[in-house]
Amino acid sequence: MKCYEICLDAIVKVKDFVNLVNRFDNDFDLRAGRYVIDAKSIMGIFSLDLEQPLTLQVHGEAPPELEAALTEYLMK
Repeated sequence: MKCYEICLDAIVKVKDFVNLVNRFDNDFDLRAGRYVIDAKSIMGIFSLDLEQPLTLQVHGEAPPELEAALTEYLMK
């Protein structure tokens, strides 16, 4: 499992992020504090507090192109 700290601080970023992760066959979870949701669920993401940092967990072997695709969402 690979983890990334990401930021989804705008509605358009959430929509684009969900479209991005849905292109991959992997299972993705988003963790915010004690809550964990399916990262491919736009409604699930909007149930989280998006003002705090989120941890993206990638289950299975992460495709090499995933990290490059996530660049705009990674915490700086």
